[in-house]
Amino acid sequence: MWIAVGSTVLFFGLLAIVVVRSPGWPEIKQQFFNGQEFKESFPLILRKFVRNIFIFCVAEVFVLLFALVLAVLRSLPGPVFTPLRILSAAYTDLFRGLPTILVILLLGFGAPALNLQGIPVSPYFWAIVALTLVYSAYVAEVYRAGIQSIHPSQVASARSLGLTRWQSMRYVILPQAVRRVIPPLLNDFIGLQKDSALVFLLGLVEGLGEANIISQGDFNFTPLVALSLVYVAITIPQARFVDRMIARDQRRRQAGGDL
Repeated sequence: MWIAVGSTVLFFGLLAIVVVRSPGWPEIKQQFFNGQEFKESFPLILRKFVRNIFIFCVAEVFVLLFALVLAVLRSLPGPVFTPLRILSAAYTDLFRGLPTILVILLLGFGAPALNLQGIPVSPYFWAIVALTLVYSAYVAEVYRAGIQSIHPSQVASARSLGLTRWQSMRYVILPQAVRRVIPPLLNDFIGLQKDSALVFLLGLVEGLGEANIISQGDFNFTPLVALSLVYVAITIPQARFVDRMIARDQRRRQAGGDL
């Protein structure tokens, strides 16, 4: 372990020395790591980043609900539910195949241009809709994997107790499935938080929009570095939390297997 730690520190130390002593380092330091620029821009970026938090928090709620509906529809057995399974599969295939940035641009600029009465024109609305549509496709597959991981004997036991198919899904299958897929769900939501930066393409002045405005006005890229630190500060703790949950789940499974 100490050899691995020492070699890692040595590698990154040598890399830092090479970068700092390179001919172009003074210019890079001025353009990307300007202390005064960071001090002035960071509070402004942080203030606008609250809009990113609002967008991905609202989108996460709708993603959880909509994706669960898609997963349940795709898991329904029997030929009578074939059309619903086909529609759910087509939805997930479509929105998993489209880049998030394209969905945001198409909905953000296309839907308001229809000028239909009652259709919102707020870019916040369409940004949330676009993120919800895309990430619901991914999360639905996570839910479906959790549902399929439940042994069929659980369903048979529930039906033998007199529960209907829907009651078995609600009270037996879904509680176990959701508990099993919480770690991968959190991974998807970390990605959603990062993709919330794409909404600046719709003209929203959020974290990335504010950093871009300051950067273009001062001809300096330090505000973009400041925004990067904000994202790193909120995503790395969540990633470590996911790792701890996965490790705890593995220990629980191993303990159950040993018993």
